[in-house]
Amino acid sequence: MARVTGVAVQAVSGETAAIFKEIEGAFGMVPNLFKTYAHHLPLLKANWGKVKAVIMEGVLSPKVKQTIAVLVSKDNGCAYCVAAHTGALKAIGVSDGEIALIEEDLERAAFTAKEKALIAFARKANTAPLRITAAEFQVLRSAGVTDGEIIESLGVMELFTAFNKFLDCLQVEIDF
Repeated sequence: MARVTGVAVQAVSGETAAIFKEIEGAFGMVPNLFKTYAHHLPLLKANWGKVKAVIMEGVLSPKVKQTIAVLVSKDNGCAYCVAAHTGALKAIGVSDGEIALIEEDLERAAFTAKEKALIAFARKANTAPLRITAAEFQVLRSAGVTDGEIIESLGVMELFTAFNKFLDCLQVEIDF
């Protein structure tokens, strides 16, 4: 049971209602994550803005970004984000079999060497950021990864690390 009840869509007005409308347009619903953030409008605005900037813009493919979201959330034990972003992978045409392969053996999944390097890097940055070596940066460089792509992949990791902690602390109910 959620420790803080999300703000009902029907109960909002003004700027919050406008943000909810935008979120609903993007997702077909207002997820409980954003309903919970709505208790503090500046945080709702900031996090929705960050989702748009990190997830909906940039050069990395939606499949790479959603994979980072799923694997970082899985590593952090966040069932909400794993469910939400597994659903997002399915929505862009990734099969259940490929999702299982991504979770079990990324090396065999249908990604380029560059994409695999970025996903693995973001995942390690989440779990062991102080143990990333120069050799691991060389792997990225050898795969043709740009500084912008490194920053973008870390932005996805950072976003979901924060969401994971927020959702788990408040035990926000899964609505996907």
